[in-house]
Amino acid sequence: MRTHRLDETALPVGADSRQYARAVARAHDAVVSGCRPAVSPRQLIVESWHRARRQGIDPDHGAGSRPVSAGDVERRRVTCGITEDALLVLRSGLVPAAESAGHIVVVVDVEGRVLWRDGQPGVFRRADRLGFVEGACWLEDAVGTNAIGTALVEGVPVQVRSAEHYVRSHHAWTCAAAPIRDPRDGRLLGAVDVSGPAGTMHPSTLALVRAVAGLAEAKLRDAHRTSLDRLRAVAAPLLAKIDGQALVVDPNGWVAASTGLPPLDRIALPDRLDSQQAWLPAFGACSLEPLPEGILLRPCEPDAPSAARVVVDVRRSGRAALTVHRNSGNWTYRLSGRHAEILLDLAENRAGRTAAELAGQLFGDRTRTITVRAEMSRLRKRFGDLLDHRPYRFLADLEVTALR
Repeated sequence: MRTHRLDETALPVGADSRQYARAVARAHDAVVSGCRPAVSPRQLIVESWHRARRQGIDPDHGAGSRPVSAGDVERRRVTCGITEDALLVLRSGLVPAAESAGHIVVVVDVEGRVLWRDGQPGVFRRADRLGFVEGACWLEDAVGTNAIGTALVEGVPVQVRSAEHYVRSHHAWTCAAAPIRDPRDGRLLGAVDVSGPAGTMHPSTLALVRAVAGLAEAKLRDAHRTSLDRLRAVAAPLLAKIDGQALVVDPNGWVAASTGLPPLDRIALPDRLDSQQAWLPAFGACSLEPLPEGILLRPCEPDAPSAARVVVDVRRSGRAALTVHRNSGNWTYRLSGRHAEILLDLAENRAGRTAAELAGQLFGDRTRTITVRAEMSRLRKRFGDLLDHRPYRFLADLEVTALR
């Protein structure tokens, strides 16, 4: 799995900015010409250059993507998942600093479409000439390497300066962007970016953008907690009348309330919940009853589980997922980086791993078994009918595929 530092700024510490810029420009010219650069800049940038070249991006002008209509921009603003409260956090945290530094603040959706701009009016005019306007697409496959598009690909905050941009008309710019994720399921919602003339770059800009994006995600978490509280108020009188096991969850599987069950934070739900019964990894077959903003789940009598195919997919950095295909339905669960590493290792070593072997693989230290056991306990609590222990492994009757 690829990993990039979250604090990797465009100018290495201690480097002379002019000399480094010239070295990056020479490396850029070499890569777009199909040659090997004598000195390579950051790995993240080189990987992005190669993606842009494979996609056939014009290094002088980009792909020339047309902005969507004002009506489409407004629709995307409503449906992108970045709430008004989160947007207010982004603006209040970044616009004052951007205006004083000669920058603009841009918010895009997950498809890289510019939804909002704010900041220094003079920089707006320069951005307009570049096509950096509301409705424009700033993904890598439209304009090559840039902080917005590359942050959406890599799933980490990114700063890009001058010739690190793939398209030469962008070399006069610097930008720093951070992805924004839905705290309910880790899904990318978009990104926030601060851009301006290359000469105004400051290394701390990336840290500021990352911090404010984190505050916006915290605002989204607050909204989610409020919705769970509303669902809990609906669930309490229902569960009080039920004998046996039952729980009420939101559409993302977060548990609002339960009865007859040990405490759970979240359960994995199928991709589609359009029937009255579904198979869930934590409980097996369950009946489903829709509620306002949620679902009432009641485990059914246990049946023999249907054959399953399990896919551990870590091909996209920061977006690892576990998908289970059964006759009764499919479901996908987003994985943390640590859980993705563990499940990938188990998928590639079907005979299983001891705690010491996993510790050696994950940490290079076979003595860190307590940490491994804690992580495996969390995984088995969530995917109990997929995993075995002594040794830790996927159950033998599962068809398991690893995609990396």
